[in-house]
Amino acid sequence: MDLVYISFAAGVAAMITVAYLADQIRKMEVGTPEMEKIASYIQEGAKAFLKREFKTIAYFIIILAPLLCIFLRWEVALGFILGSTLSLLAAYIGMSIAVTANVRTANTARKQPSKAVMVAFRGGAVTGLSIVGMSIIGLSILFLAFGRQPSLIVGFGVGASLAALFAQLGGGIYTKAADIGADLVGKIEAQIPEDDPRNPAVIADQVGDNVGDCAGRGADLFESFSDNIIGTMILGLAFMAHYGHYAIIFPLLAQSVGAISTIIATFTIKPSRNPTKPIYISFLTAGIINLLGFYFLTNYLLNDPELFYCAAIGLTASLIVAVIILYYTGTGNKPTIEIARSSQSGPAINIITGLAYGLESSVTPLFLIAVVTILSYYLAGGGLVGVYGIATATLGILSTTGIIMASDTFGPISDNADGIAEMSGISGEIGSALESLDSVGNVTKAVTKGYAMTTMILTAVTILFAYFAEASHRLGIKLVDINAITVNLANPVVIVAAIIGASIPFLFSAMAIKAVGKTANQMVEEVRRQFKEIDGLIEGEAKPDYATCVDISTKNALKHMITPTLLVLISPVIMGFLFGVWALAAYLIALKIVSGLLAIFMINAGGAWDNAKKFIELGNLGGKGTSTHAAAVIGDTVGDPLKDTAGPSLHILVKLENILSITLLPLFIQYALFW
Repeated sequence: MDLVYISFAAGVAAMITVAYLADQIRKMEVGTPEMEKIASYIQEGAKAFLKREFKTIAYFIIILAPLLCIFLRWEVALGFILGSTLSLLAAYIGMSIAVTANVRTANTARKQPSKAVMVAFRGGAVTGLSIVGMSIIGLSILFLAFGRQPSLIVGFGVGASLAALFAQLGGGIYTKAADIGADLVGKIEAQIPEDDPRNPAVIADQVGDNVGDCAGRGADLFESFSDNIIGTMILGLAFMAHYGHYAIIFPLLAQSVGAISTIIATFTIKPSRNPTKPIYISFLTAGIINLLGFYFLTNYLLNDPELFYCAAIGLTASLIVAVIILYYTGTGNKPTIEIARSSQSGPAINIITGLAYGLESSVTPLFLIAVVTILSYYLAGGGLVGVYGIATATLGILSTTGIIMASDTFGPISDNADGIAEMSGISGEIGSALESLDSVGNVTKAVTKGYAMTTMILTAVTILFAYFAEASHRLGIKLVDINAITVNLANPVVIVAAIIGASIPFLFSAMAIKAVGKTANQMVEEVRRQFKEIDGLIEGEAKPDYATCVDISTKNALKHMITPTLLVLISPVIMGFLFGVWALAAYLIALKIVSGLLAIFMINAGGAWDNAKKFIELGNLGGKGTSTHAAAVIGDTVGDPLKDTAGPSLHILVKLENILSITLLPLFIQYALFW
C-alpha cells in the first residue's frame, strides 16, 4: 500500500472530526435574546472583515499566480493557489466556529459551569484540526499529482505563507487598534470596566480577538506546519541513499500522527470546574501519541532510532520555551510583579522596566534553540545525516500543532464568552466560571506564542538547509558532505547581504507598529466623540455606534497591511537577482536570527506589560481606578502592537522569505547580476 494515502486519510479524518464538532456546537443553546444579539455583532464584524481581507489577498493571488506559471512552472502556480486557498479556508472555518462557540460557552457556564471548558476547547479544536487536516490533504494530493517531486510543491508553501502574513498582520492591526482605543478612553478617561457595553470600541475589540488570535494565528501555524513538511521533503532528496524514498514521505507520515493525536486528545476534555487539568491532560495525551508514532516511524520505517531522540528533543524544547515565556509573562511571577510595582512611579518607569525584561527574555530561548540544533545534529550522526536530525527535531515540535492551536483558540472563545456575559448583564448568574476560563486562556495564548516562535526559528533552519540542498542540486554540487556548501563571509557581497537581512525585520516591525498607532489614534478620537456627542451614553441610557468603530479597524487594517507585505515579497527577490544564491543565503541567516530575537523581545515584553496590568486589576497595589493602574494600562497599550501585531508577524516574514527564495532559485541562478 502506498503510504502517502495514509497521510491523506489522516487529513480526511481530521476534517470529518471538524464537521462533527462544528455540528455539535451549532446545536447547543445560544442563551438569552440579549446574548444572541451581542454575539451576532461579533459574528457579523468578524465575517465582514475576513471577507474584505480575503478579497484583498485574492488580488495578490491573481497577479502572482500567472507570473509563477510564466517564469517557473504551472505546478508551482497551482500549488500557490491551493496553498493560499486552503490556508484562508482553514482560518475562516476556525474563526466561524469560534464566534459560534463563544456565546454557547457563556450560556453553558450559566447553566452547567463544569461543561464550559469542553465547549470552548472543542470550538478551538475546529481551528487546530482544520489547519493540520487541510495542510496534509493539500500536500498529499499535490505530491501524488506532481509525480512525487517535492520541489514542485513549494508553491503551496508560498501561498500558505502569503495568506498567513495578510491574516496575521491584518488581524493584528485590527485587534490592537480596537483594544488600545477601548482601554485608553474606556478604562483611563471614562473609568468604566473592560467589556462595558457603553464603550463604542468594545465590539471591535471582541471581533479583533477572533480575526487576530484565531484566524491570524491559525494561518501562521498552517504555514509553519506546511512549510516544514515541504522543506523536509525537499531535504529528503539528499538522504535517499540513507533512507530510500521514505526520506521524502516521512514528514507527511509524521504529521499525520500529529493529526490523529489531536483528534484523540480533543475527546479527552471532560467537564471540570478546574479548566487547567483537562487541558494539560489533552497536551500530555497528544505528546505521548506523537512520541509513540515517531518511535515506530524512525525505528521501523527509517531504521534509524537516533532520529526518535531528535524528535523527542524537539518536543521537549517547545515545552521548555513555553515555561520560559510563562515565567516572563505570568501574572504572579517576578517580572510582571516588578513591572506592576514600577507603575507606582508612573508610566515611564513601567515602560522602562518592561523593556528591560523583554530584552532579557530573548536570550534563553535562543540559546535553547541553539542547543537543540547542535544536539539533534550530533545525535543523528553529524555530517550530512545530522542535518536530517535537525529537521526531525522540528517535525517533533510541529507534531503538536493541532492541539496547541486548539488551546490557543480556546483563549479568544473564553475571552469573548466573558465579554458577552458582561455586556448582556448575566455575569451575576455565571459567577467566576468564565473568569477562570479566561485566565487559563491567557496562559494557553502565551504558550502558543512561544510555540510559534520556536517553530519559526527551527522551521527556518530546516528550510534553509532545504534551500542549500536545492541550490546544490541545481548547480551540480554533490552533497556527500555538509562542508560542500560554503557561504564565504570574506566576500563583501555576502557581508552586505547579511547587513541588509539584519535590517529588514526592524523596517517591517516599524511599519506594523505605525499602522497600529495610526488606526488606534482614529479609534480613540471616535470613542471620545461618541462619549461627548451621544446624549446619555456614559449614563447607560443610550447605545453606542459599534459599527463605526468596527469600520475604522477594518478599513485601516486592510490599508496598512499592503506596504509591509510588499516589503516581504520584494526583498528576497531583489537580493537574489542582485547577489545570487549564496549571498541570499547569508541574507536569510541574518534575517532569521534578528527576527527571532526581536520577536521574542516584543512578544514577551508585551505579555509582561499586559499581565502586570492584570496583576493590579486583581486588587494588588491599590487595584483599579488608581494612578498605578492607569500607568499599567498605558504600558499595556505600548505592548499591544508588539505582542499581537509586529512580533507574531515576524514569524511569517522569515518563513515566507525562506520558502519564496527556494521557489525562485532557478531564476536567481540564471539571472543574478553579481553571481
